[in-house]
Amino acid sequence: MSSKWRNTSVKIVLILFVVCIMLFAFSFVNHTSFTGKSFAEAYSLPIGQSMFAGDSVLDDREAVQVPLLGNPTFILHEIATLDLKGILLTLTTGYVPFDFSTISSEGIDSYGNVYGFEGPGYLDLEGDKLAVKAPDNYIWGYSSPYKVLTKTENGVDVVENGTVVQSVPTDQIKNLNFSNDFFNSTSIVNWYNYDSSVGSNFTLEKGIVGFSDGRNNISYDDVERIFGKEVSDYVDAYPSGSPIVLYMGNTTDVEGEVYYTYLGSHPEYGDSVREFNANQFVDAWNNTVIPPNCSGNGHDYVSFGSAADASAPGGSAAHGVCPPARALRAAVLGEGFSLPVGMDGSENAVLYGYNPASDIKVTNTHDYPVKIVMWTEGSGTGMCILAKIVRYVPTDQVNTNNMTSNTTSTKDIGDT
Repeated sequence: MSSKWRNTSVKIVLILFVVCIMLFAFSFVNHTSFTGKSFAEAYSLPIGQSMFAGDSVLDDREAVQVPLLGNPTFILHEIATLDLKGILLTLTTGYVPFDFSTISSEGIDSYGNVYGFEGPGYLDLEGDKLAVKAPDNYIWGYSSPYKVLTKTENGVDVVENGTVVQSVPTDQIKNLNFSNDFFNSTSIVNWYNYDSSVGSNFTLEKGIVGFSDGRNNISYDDVERIFGKEVSDYVDAYPSGSPIVLYMGNTTDVEGEVYYTYLGSHPEYGDSVREFNANQFVDAWNNTVIPPNCSGNGHDYVSFGSAADASAPGGSAAHGVCPPARALRAAVLGEGFSLPVGMDGSENAVLYGYNPASDIKVTNTHDYPVKIVMWTEGSGTGMCILAKIVRYVPTDQVNTNNMTSNTTSTKDIGDT
């Protein structure tokens, strides 16, 4: 920039500053005094909505303009940012953009734009001030049906967020175009024909409710938009009501001990069925993430084979799930957690009447999330089944407590 232009710019700014001082005498004209709360009410701001740096608290609406004569100091933020175009428009129209710094405490600049953090923040009220709060180190909530099919006498209703949006007659159910990685139109037809009574529901999409930081509940589409497809896929895989870790900040993975056992042979129950069930159990629990001080379960859409067993209720049981359940139990107890719901301390670790995937509950009593990792090595009756807990510890706590992030010791839990 040439010295001549620099001098000219300085003169312009000084002149405008003098104009602002002169206009201050008219500050009582058309002046409306806002607080953060009254502004939010007047302009229907979505308190509790998730926001990212660069978003506007006004969303897609036009900027709020107020009379300059009634709000002469509002031009100061245009001057401070050398917004020459904005200054010119203000002086020629007599209207100035609302200065959000007068009603906000953090995370919002004078133009109403969000700034100052990474990740999904949220719009909040702090007393009479607006604020966009940076995300906590962890954000979690609970999955909840958002769009469902409800069986009726004549077909199904498509219900979205509690409102019927479509009624579909029985002969058109097969044409419904709803699917994800775990169900399709055939699944829906089978549910309608065989697995449901009038009034029962088939969940198509899940949103998130009960956020740990109090932000607003969100729809299924917003799960992916705000938290990403990996989280959205996780929500799809787990039953409604599952606790879901949606965001983690600066953390370090700290691995716990590995516990292992072997499938073994019980030909009276069919070792091929047992191997199938053991693998299903591992698939159901592997990579399950449980938020702090929450109880989590394995994922949905897992089937287990039955083997005849005269001692079992109903005469059959999903034999083969107990060896991997023992490995999981050992890892959970080794972490200091309580015995999972749906298990006991015997060799037959899974209690009758509990689905080995969705009904067993592991409670994480740490103040940070943990991930259950399970895998197998080999096959057949000699298949090794392994489990461990991975802790997502805040990095500053890892350094403070001298935790290590690569624990590799293993423990054979045998048949206990």
